[in-house]
Amino acid sequence: MKDFLLIFRSSANAPTTASPEEMQASMQRWMDWMGGIAAQNKLIDRGNRLNPAGKVVNASQVVTDGPYMEIKEAIGGYTLIRAESLDDAAEISKGCPILLAGGNVEVREIVVM
Repeated sequence: MKDFLLIFRSSANAPTTASPEEMQASMQRWMDWMGGIAAQNKLIDRGNRLNPAGKVVNASQVVTDGPYMEIKEAIGGYTLIRAESLDDAAEISKGCPILLAGGNVEVREIVVM
């Protein structure tokens, strides 16, 4: 088994007008999806959502506010899973609730150093 990072991306300009009931239903979809991964003993870490505000440090050690407003997609969070292969991890990602909201999941194998 290999470890993979799932990076959740969605529109940087997505509206946040969901009702409390819609937010609860969305959270339940996430919990159900992660619960299914955990039931297969493939969930390493549920991860977390990320605050949209941040800083960017470049090679010259200049710090600027970021991410930049002109981006089309923003990273909203991450999860760590275990899978047999990159294809297996991508298959697991097909059940991610962010896809229902027009987002996407970037699947990356973790290379142990």
